[in-house]
Amino acid sequence: MKIATFNVNSVKARLNIVLDWLRTTAPDVALLQEIKTIDDGFPRIEIEELGYNIATHGQKAYNGVAILSRRPIEDVTRGLPGDETDPQARYIEAIVYGEKHPVRVASIYLPNGNPVDSEKYPYKLNWMARLEDHARSLLRNEEILVLAGDYNVIPTADDCYDPKVWAKDALFLPQTRAAFHRLVNLGLTDAFRACQTEPHRYTFWDYQGGAFEKDHGIRIDHALLSPQAADLLVSAEIERQWRAREKASDHVPLLIEIAA
Repeated sequence: MKIATFNVNSVKARLNIVLDWLRTTAPDVALLQEIKTIDDGFPRIEIEELGYNIATHGQKAYNGVAILSRRPIEDVTRGLPGDETDPQARYIEAIVYGEKHPVRVASIYLPNGNPVDSEKYPYKLNWMARLEDHARSLLRNEEILVLAGDYNVIPTADDCYDPKVWAKDALFLPQTRAAFHRLVNLGLTDAFRACQTEPHRYTFWDYQGGAFEKDHGIRIDHALLSPQAADLLVSAEIERQWRAREKASDHVPLLIEIAA
């Protein structure tokens, strides 16, 4: 089963790229973030024509996540548990099916948290605490579980081009990295790092200052696997080539394969 996560930075603005990517990479499951549309505005017809079932958790102009699957999607949960008053559409979870096993997947768009001296950073840390609590609960089920998406976290200095540049950014602050490592230490595996040890491999390059051309990037898109999923991990790769496309997203897809 090929599972990809991709922050598309507006599914409508990037529709041609998304459709081309779905045709070319042909993931069995695609987890999208920042779709930036309400559910009714999602381009269902175009994507369904490529053979995908669709579940969305949308929001007007901001955020929004989706799950696309070539097989049925069941047991859909919209919104991260732990705060029913949270209006931001940043989490969707469901069961999808491989040839051999059911797989629980989640598409995650974790808050950015900048500026740090605003209410946005406490919201980020609180959201991460809620995710940790929910992941702990899910892991008790001992399922094949993939929690993937734009985590807005740079886990280590090897995951950015210059740690000094990011030292005071919400994506790299010690509290942020500590919260991410607490999540991983529940028993999750960083799929990319399990397969690739080379430092300075990135999933995001800013639009400003020729960042992509200079390779001034960061790795903030992650796929975290339960032990049952990690046992089935075959490969993980960053599809860097999609950042070079005209009108590209500032993120690129992360593609993993598990024997499910």
